[in-house]
Amino acid sequence: MKPWELLGHTRTPDGDDMTLMRRSGEYVILANGRTLMSSRMHGSEEALAMLACRRARTLKEPCVLVGGLGMGFTLRATLDLLPPAATVVVAELLPAVVEWNRGPLGPLAAHPLTDRRVRVDVGDVAATLGSGRARFDAVLLDVDNGPDALTASHNVGLYNDSGLAAIRAALKIGGVLAVWSAREDRKFEQRLRHGAFTVEVARVRGRLKKGGPHHAIFLGHNRAA
Repeated sequence: MKPWELLGHTRTPDGDDMTLMRRSGEYVILANGRTLMSSRMHGSEEALAMLACRRARTLKEPCVLVGGLGMGFTLRATLDLLPPAATVVVAELLPAVVEWNRGPLGPLAAHPLTDRRVRVDVGDVAATLGSGRARFDAVLLDVDNGPDALTASHNVGLYNDSGLAAIRAALKIGGVLAVWSAREDRKFEQRLRHGAFTVEVARVRGRLKKGGPHHAIFLGHNRAA
């Protein structure tokens, strides 16, 4: 078996090691040696886009926020669903992840960062959410491991009551928040409802119809009062 090849290294704001590795055509991003994502399993990320964009894809000029670039699969699926006049803002905390997607990871998802509809915000997704009220038709959060916040402690602030209030303020009426999670979380469901979202939970497989681990996608709809 071929050895793993180190392609990139960076540190998170919390000081954790983040590495990009490759072996025999598979790419993985690890956090402190623990696999965070793999190029061989991205079906649930594509499901995140499909579920989040059910309404946005019917609009002429939707504006969508993708929080967390990862390997670009969520962004690619989002772009494939949206019309030519759409705007997709990608908020990625780590500059190195953006560079990896412009470099070795680019071909995996057909170079989504080169799409003219895309604008990249390098920084905390919370700052992008706070940049304007009623701005987005959909907010997709594929940040960390979901509400557990595996790699950056400040990500917890996205999923608490004040964070959800900020997201709801950033959504247009009829807009939707979609959160990818490695596992189900009843407390987070309750928090969404407490934050005045209408809630759905979709349970999907890591490789969709091909199996893989079970993941959860939380959908919070911003209904009119």
